[in-house]
Amino acid sequence: MYLIGNGVILTSGDDNRLINDGAILIDGECIREVGDTQELKTRYPEAEYIEAWHRLVMPGFLNTHMHLYSTFSRGMALKGEPAKSFKEILEKLWFKLDRCLDTEEDIYYSAMVPLIEGIKCGTTGIIDHHASFGLVDGSLDILERAAEDAGVRSVLCYETSDRWGKDLSDASIRENVRFIKKKKDMNDLIKGTFGLHASLTLSDETLTRCRTEAETLGTGFHVHVAEGIEDVEDSMGKSGMRVVERLNSFGILGEKTLAVHCVHVDDSDIEILKNTGTMVIHNPESNMNNGVGAAPLLEFFKRGILTGIGTDGYTPSMLESVKTAYILPKLVYRDPRVGFEESRRMLFENNRKIFGRFYDRPVGVIEPGAYADIIILDYYPPTPLDANNYFGHVIFGMRDNQVNTTIVNGRILMRNHELTEIDEEKVMAKSQEVAKKFWEKMANA
Repeated sequence: MYLIGNGVILTSGDDNRLINDGAILIDGECIREVGDTQELKTRYPEAEYIEAWHRLVMPGFLNTHMHLYSTFSRGMALKGEPAKSFKEILEKLWFKLDRCLDTEEDIYYSAMVPLIEGIKCGTTGIIDHHASFGLVDGSLDILERAAEDAGVRSVLCYETSDRWGKDLSDASIRENVRFIKKKKDMNDLIKGTFGLHASLTLSDETLTRCRTEAETLGTGFHVHVAEGIEDVEDSMGKSGMRVVERLNSFGILGEKTLAVHCVHVDDSDIEILKNTGTMVIHNPESNMNNGVGAAPLLEFFKRGILTGIGTDGYTPSMLESVKTAYILPKLVYRDPRVGFEESRRMLFENNRKIFGRFYDRPVGVIEPGAYADIIILDYYPPTPLDANNYFGHVIFGMRDNQVNTTIVNGRILMRNHELTEIDEEKVMAKSQEVAKKFWEKMANA
């Protein structure tokens, strides 16, 4: 049991408060009490004391769409002409990359790097979407080990796809089913859900099988939806339906499903997403990088769709992502008034609600009974800071390098900017060694 004291605590949650000289009592994996520092120090003298020194204390950031496996693409040169479309990006880079991930070291170290980087920038939870078609069976166990070693709260799935043939498609379904069963009914740091790539690489037969398995397991899906226009064109060509309509016709959408991207959706698609209660995940930086367009964010909010924000593997930093999410609608809609409230709600309200569909206790809030996923920042506001204007400080004042301490599930992962349990230099050196071999595989693929 330990006590964080003398902090400026931003509780988040429905009754968001800012508590000056506040304290948080952490008992095991959960928050036990939140209140005045002197009062809690007096009542719990036996608790180990962590001095926050008027730093900002807040819930850790949550990332609702991540690709840990994408790490080894960093700095990698590809043969031939640069990809000029989203389809070519998939074929020249990502499909080759996931096929070359074929060893335990490949999967483990490509996960450890962004997990460590996430800890350093205050990301305490991720919902990951994994693909390693060179090694499918047991791959989620390898990711689980990395997430546990790093200490980061994680929801894992495997990317079911028909793009590498029936045997690997079957294997990807089995891997999802096995891991979900393994993590079922476990009040655990790591959870499982059912991964699907996208409509354009999924046959009717595979979608039917996945829906049947998911119904038996009582789970939803984590699926890319209409990210590039190619997904829409493919769906129209083989079914006469747009992507959202096609997925819905197979029972893929619903309150437990994450529909990621949703860039190329129309009014009828948005209505289906709303009526099914499907969660939508916005990934602004990745969409810009791939040149696929911008999701109709304001329309999602107008229809009351639960919309979260992720990074799609582009970055481990949620601060970086939310700042882009804040700016992008101003450009798209040519209106400087939009973007502020939507980006605030995605990061501080909707992401925690989305995680709440996977965990029994509250995540992303500082209140008694919630999981102790907390960050402390070296942020000393130059202007007044309160519960109403905090997001302006987030957008214009906070930086990743201000994250001083990161706590997940009551476990201190970083303190005073130093990782407490992981030898970062050793991990990165080993990752370089593994990545070099991996690049050789890619060059010959």
